[in-house]
Amino acid sequence: MAHLEMVGTIVNQLTKGATIEEIKEAGLDAYYTDHGLDVYPVSAAGVPFTAAYIAAKGDPIANLQEDLAAEQKARATYEKLIDLSKDNPEVIDPLRYLRQREVVHFQRFGEALRGVQDRLAAKKFY
Repeated sequence: MAHLEMVGTIVNQLTKGATIEEIKEAGLDAYYTDHGLDVYPVSAAGVPFTAAYIAAKGDPIANLQEDLAAEQKARATYEKLIDLSKDNPEVIDPLRYLRQREVVHFQRFGEALRGVQDRLAAKKFY
């Protein structure tokens, strides 16, 4: 969840001191009405974050596959945010850091998945 805090901090820094006119111009008036300038995690479509997005199946292979997919989705989101922020290095640098974290997490989950698959495939000797 640290990535939510970092992105939230970036958003807070970008909107700090914004006038009502600037908020309206940016299309944030509905968001401002509900949340002021506080960070409230929502998707780009305005759908609030919910723990229902966290998938847990009780199966290590299914759970790791879900983790791998989540890391790739997060990486793709950071890439899109970087594309939207090309003119602001103070925003791009932390987003690149977060994107790289997702890449490393994906690699570690992949290693864990291979380990679980190997263990489950191993013959049992009793």
